[in-house]
Amino acid sequence: MNTIYDFTVKLPNGKEKSLGEYEGKPLLIVNTASKCGLTPQFKGLQNMYDKYKEQGLEILGFPCDQFNNQEFDNIEETTQFCQMNYGVTFPMFAKIDVNGENEDPLFTYLKEQKKGVLSKKIKWNFTKFLIDSKGQVVERYAPTTEPEKIEEDLIKLF
Repeated sequence: MNTIYDFTVKLPNGKEKSLGEYEGKPLLIVNTASKCGLTPQFKGLQNMYDKYKEQGLEILGFPCDQFNNQEFDNIEETTQFCQMNYGVTFPMFAKIDVNGENEDPLFTYLKEQKKGVLSKKIKWNFTKFLIDSKGQVVERYAPTTEPEKIEEDLIKLF
């Protein structure tokens, strides 16, 4: 695999979607959780999406329940929660694992491209990966990095 465009991910309804459909667009890929202290970041992510979607930005949310069971069991509850509480309109995908033997291959790839401070492992919800329009991983951001702090790096990709 050379770029993220080589990956296929699952939609909430279980159907598969090729990330090749996002080719040519900058992406922000985030592992999310609905019941986390960082969940209010959905507001900042949605604001960023609203501000830059006309320029091609796509934000891809991947719900994950690996950190203190902070995600709903039912993906429909997750998507409804995000829409009702934060007005999320960017794509949300099926719930995945980001670490361990069942981790999604996309996140294996992302972690190989940009390691964390001490290891590849994702430490918590809302770890973010910025991808350029060629499908290359540009940067990895800690869970506590607010979306607004990513904007400067994002603008360089347009």
